[in-house]
Amino acid sequence: MMKNSKRLMWKIFIFLLGFCALLLMVLWLFQTVFLSKMYEGIRKGEIKKAIILVEENIDNPDLNQILRELSEDQEIIVTPLHDFVPPTKPNPRDKPPMREAITETKDFITSDGRVVTFVFYAIISPVNATISTIKIQLYCVTIIMLVLSIVLALIIAGIVSKPIENLNKNAKILAEGNYDIQFSGEGYKEIHELSDTLNHTALELSKVEKLRRELMANISHDLRTPLALIYGYAEMMNDFPEEINTDQIKLIMDETQRLTSLVNDILDVSKLESGATELNASIYNFTESIGQSIDRLTRLVGKDGYSFVFEHGEDVYIKADEIKMTQAFYNLLVNAIHYSKNDLQIIIRQILSDTSVRIEVEDHGEGINEEDIPYIWDRYYKAGEKHKRAITGTGLGLSIVKKIIRLHGGSYGVKSELGIGSIFWFEIDRC
Repeated sequence: MMKNSKRLMWKIFIFLLGFCALLLMVLWLFQTVFLSKMYEGIRKGEIKKAIILVEENIDNPDLNQILRELSEDQEIIVTPLHDFVPPTKPNPRDKPPMREAITETKDFITSDGRVVTFVFYAIISPVNATISTIKIQLYCVTIIMLVLSIVLALIIAGIVSKPIENLNKNAKILAEGNYDIQFSGEGYKEIHELSDTLNHTALELSKVEKLRRELMANISHDLRTPLALIYGYAEMMNDFPEEINTDQIKLIMDETQRLTSLVNDILDVSKLESGATELNASIYNFTESIGQSIDRLTRLVGKDGYSFVFEHGEDVYIKADEIKMTQAFYNLLVNAIHYSKNDLQIIIRQILSDTSVRIEVEDHGEGINEEDIPYIWDRYYKAGEKHKRAITGTGLGLSIVKKIIRLHGGSYGVKSELGIGSIFWFEIDRC
C-alpha cells in the first residue's frame, strides 16, 4: 500500500487555495451567468408585493399617491386597464436597445362591490453593460484574491504545520532511544496536549528502560552466582572425589533449586503479562488454605527464628484459582521474611467485609520510602538499595502478586512507615 508522502504544509496550502478558487467560481457564476435571471426574479417579486399593497389599499383615498410612489421608487407603473397604453416596439437597430418589461393584470373588488382592473408594468433594464463592467471587476478581484490566497495559504500552512514538524522531529529522536528529549507545543491546545503526552511517554519510557537494565543486571547476578557456586563445587568434587561430603552436595542442590525457582518465576511473569494464563476457578476454604501456607513456611524458616501469627475469625470461602492465590500469598510472606530485621515476628490478618475478604501481611522491617511505593510492584525494583540475593525467593514476587490479584479482579496495596515496618495487603470477593 502506497504511503501518502505529501507534507502537511502542502496539503493545507492546496486545500486553502482550492477553497479560494471555489469561492471565486461561485462569485463568477452569480455575477455573470445567473445575474439576469436573478434580476428578473427580483422584479417579479416586487410586482407581487405591489399587487398585495394595492389590494390592501384599494379603498384608500390616497391610492393614487401610493401608485406614484411605486412608479418613482421601484419603476413599477400601475394604471387602470382602460388607461394603459402599451409602449410601441422600436426598431431593433435603434440605440440604446429597447428595455424589456413584465406586465401583469389583476382584478380588485372595492368595498362597494365594483371590480377594478389594474395593469402592473415593471421595466427590466438591460444588464449586458452591467455584466461587462462586473466581468472587468471580477478579473481584477480574481487576480488580487489569487495572490492574497497564495500568500495567506503559505502563511497559515506554515503556522499550522511547523509545530507538528517539530514534534515529529523530536519523536524520531525519542524513537532512537534518547529519552531526555523535551517536546514543546506552540499555538494550539491540541498541540500542547500532544506535547504533554509525548513528554509523559518519554518519562515513562526512560523509567522502563532503567528497569529493563536493572532487570537484566539483577537476573544476570542471580544466575551467575549460583552457577559459579555449582561449577566451583562440581570442579572441586571432580578434582578431589575422596573429599566429597553431604554439605557440598546440599549446597549444589540448594543453588540448583534457586535457579529453578528463578526460571519458574520468570516464566510465570511472562505468562501473566502475555495473557496466556487461564484461571481454574473453584470454591474453596480460603482461611484453611492460608493457614496451610503459613504452616509450610514455618517448617521451612522457623529454625532461623521467624514466627507467624495468623489473626482470623470464621472461615471464609472464595471462588478463585487456589494454586495461584496460594502463590500470591506465599510471595507476600517471602517478601516479609526478606525484609524483617530484628523483630522476626510476622503477623497475618484476615479481615472480612460484606462482600470481600482482605489479607494483610505485616512485617517489622525498615519500611519503605513514600516515593518508592508506586514502583515496588515492578519486577526487581529495589527501594533505595543495591540488588542483593534474597534469603528466599527470586525478587519477582511482588510483580507476580500484582498480576495474580488483577487477574482475579481484586485490589492490592501497601502501607509503610520508615523504621516501623510495612503492611502488604490484597482484597478479593468472597462467596
